[in-house]
Amino acid sequence: MRTALFLQIVGAVLLLGLSFGAHSSGVEPIVIEPNSPIQPHFEYLEDPDANLDIEDIRSRPDNQWQLATDGNATLGITKSAYWLRFTINNQSDDRLNLIAELAYSQLDDVTYHMFSGGEKEKTVRTGDAFPFYPREVDHPHMLLRFHLSPEQNKTVYVRVKTAGSMIIPLRIWRENKFFGAASNEQKLHFFYYGSLTVIILINLAVFLTLRERLYLYYALAISGYLLFFASAKGYSFQLIYPESPWLHARALLVSMPLLALFSVLFCRRFLRIPSHSPKLDIAIRAMIVFEVFNFACALTLSYNAAVLLSSVSALFFFSLLFVAGPITWAAGVRAGAFFTLAWTPLTVGVLATAGRALGFFPENFVTEHAMQIGSGLEAFILTLALADRLYREREEKIAAQADSLRIEKARNEAQNRLTEAMTHDPVTGLPNRNRFERMVNRQLSVDPEGSYFVGVARITRLGEINRTLGLNRSEKLIQRIAQHMTELASRLPSVHVSRDDQGREERVYQISGDCFGLLLNSRFVNDDYEGLNQSLRSLAEPVMMGNLAIELHPRFGAAFYPTHGDNAALLIRNAHVGMEIAPHSRYETGVYSSQYDIYNESRLTLMSDLREALNQNLTELYYQPKICLRSGKVLGVEGLIRWYHPVRGWVPPGDFVPLAEETGVIMHLTRWAVERGLKDLSSLSSRHPSLNLSINISARDLSSVNLKHEINETLQRHGIPASRFTLELTETAAMEDPARGLIALKHLSDNGLNISIDDFGSGYSSLSYLKKLPAKELKLDRSLVMDICTSDSSRVIVETAINMAHGLDYTVVAEGVENAETTELLKTLGCDKLQGFWLCHPLPLHELQNWLDNYQFPEPPATANRSRN
Repeated sequence: MRTALFLQIVGAVLLLGLSFGAHSSGVEPIVIEPNSPIQPHFEYLEDPDANLDIEDIRSRPDNQWQLATDGNATLGITKSAYWLRFTINNQSDDRLNLIAELAYSQLDDVTYHMFSGGEKEKTVRTGDAFPFYPREVDHPHMLLRFHLSPEQNKTVYVRVKTAGSMIIPLRIWRENKFFGAASNEQKLHFFYYGSLTVIILINLAVFLTLRERLYLYYALAISGYLLFFASAKGYSFQLIYPESPWLHARALLVSMPLLALFSVLFCRRFLRIPSHSPKLDIAIRAMIVFEVFNFACALTLSYNAAVLLSSVSALFFFSLLFVAGPITWAAGVRAGAFFTLAWTPLTVGVLATAGRALGFFPENFVTEHAMQIGSGLEAFILTLALADRLYREREEKIAAQADSLRIEKARNEAQNRLTEAMTHDPVTGLPNRNRFERMVNRQLSVDPEGSYFVGVARITRLGEINRTLGLNRSEKLIQRIAQHMTELASRLPSVHVSRDDQGREERVYQISGDCFGLLLNSRFVNDDYEGLNQSLRSLAEPVMMGNLAIELHPRFGAAFYPTHGDNAALLIRNAHVGMEIAPHSRYETGVYSSQYDIYNESRLTLMSDLREALNQNLTELYYQPKICLRSGKVLGVEGLIRWYHPVRGWVPPGDFVPLAEETGVIMHLTRWAVERGLKDLSSLSSRHPSLNLSINISARDLSSVNLKHEINETLQRHGIPASRFTLELTETAAMEDPARGLIALKHLSDNGLNISIDDFGSGYSSLSYLKKLPAKELKLDRSLVMDICTSDSSRVIVETAINMAHGLDYTVVAEGVENAETTELLKTLGCDKLQGFWLCHPLPLHELQNWLDNYQFPEPPATANRSRN
């Protein structure tokens, strides 16, 4: 890309030893006439040993001198010294101040000897081998200042010795014209250098912003370009290191491999050569290695040897990049067109410079500066190409970001809809119990010294109303009740108000299907609760639906903070207990009292009895099958604990399992269930070798450091592989201690056990946390499934949950399926497995064996025969 010096070198080599002009004697002087341009010419003579002095040269006969008629001589790379002589005659009437210029800055040793009337008038020695200052004129070229009186002749002898190319362009200037021309030329040069500097800074800034090496390579290539021309023209020597001529010589040598190296690196990345032209890439990489070697040689070899090596490098470098653009352009790379277009003016500039050096083109401003003009155009075009590339990449990134934002927005909207569905009641739209507990706990933590009470209201006849009016009309009724409660709560300044993420006010919460709750700040009650009592009276009034006056029979309970509890769950529980001991008036509120809490003592007794039952092996495991909806095959069974109390009879799991979790008995219960379940599975394996077993565990179990070891030991004892055993964990339990729970579950999963999220949809969980769990299965809570055939909102929630679970690579199990219509709809919605009373009720082991032996998948009725209310 930057081969001016190379072509000058090659031209010098080709012309080495050639003669410029004919042998001459008695050469006419350079005549200066008024208002006429000065046409320089000179004679030159070779000093092969470089040991002749001025007296030896003056004694040489005229026939040993050769004539350069146009004032230029290109003599190639030589160890010889050359002598020039010319005579100047002033034929004007004015005293002239003149400057003799050798217009080439790379001459090492130049000595001017001026004679007037046969006597030496002055001697001036200059050149790049000496410190820049002092010089007669502050200019990179080799200059001599002198004057001529009217009709006066002066003869000048010039000795020139250099280690590089022997290029001798002689100019004779009137002093004022020289400084004017020099000033204009310097302006053009520094405009050129300034433009390159701006390009360098812009590309460095882009590199620092994007960290893309393409722009760094281009900035370094242009820097090499800048160093090369600044050194070749002598401006770097003049302005930067005038006292270090050795550094000036090496700077020029080093600039050539540097600009070539980074130009090749830039070309390779800009044209994407590795992906489009593998063979060309081999040559490019070889060129990179060679330029690194050339750089090392530029620092260590002699000047002439380094110049010759750089000339070889330039030949291959220029040829390689000459074909790189068209090749990649033909391969369909857009950048190849820019590169080829940029290369064209540089190629023209190189040829013009070479033609000038070889004498094919005249000496003028265009041919003298053709390389700089071509390189400037090349840099400008490539800068436009980089800007085009940057713009296209930016547009692609913006488009990609826009697509990503659209996807993320859609994902967030879907998650918001799912979160909304899982944190609000689908019928009334009120926030659910989980949000109520979070709100209460947050408020208590913000105002721990406050005085609050939790109030709950339960519509006791809702079940009867459902059976009488049907679900659709019952839903409309519950919606009216919720709206009425919200309106009444908005009139009470004591009711605590919070806002959700969308800025909506929340006063009334739906704790369950027939139960509502709110939080009141006692400090804002100024009427001895008369306003609240009026609201309760209003709620107790019959509700008109059509011609029916429906009695709701609501009951109300309350628990005070901090007297009756210090957290939301306890306050809600105690408010429910208070509701049970409420007076039988239609609107009076039952306030919790530990004196009338009938559950405390019985709870302790119940847990003591459970421990004894576990120790005596008096509890039982019943099993409920789980089938594949596609194939109808029985995939596994879920072990469900059953307990027959000698006094209480059959104790429902809902009565003792929560108590076991609170008291820590659950860990003993889990160990018993794992032992019994795996023992029973072992007995079933002979006839049902692929049957899997699921056992429920709690958050307390995850805190046990021995859980993994105990399960492994039990599996080995009964010969059951871990892949046939699944641990079911409710989403609420998973969220109790997320960090510790996640670690424990990952240890269990790494051991080969399957993890299932149970009762999904019954609480409010962080979806971002659930997706981190090493679970393979998600079980939809029966509360979501039970009315999907009669409620569009429930069907939408289930469908959304199934799609989300599949998106997270979960297998979906529907619990609580009680009829064929629900089964068929779940199959249509893409559910994977189901369990429920539609298959069978939980069975003891001996009945399960018979059921498995006689099982046939019951065919659900055709879709066309289904009806929906």
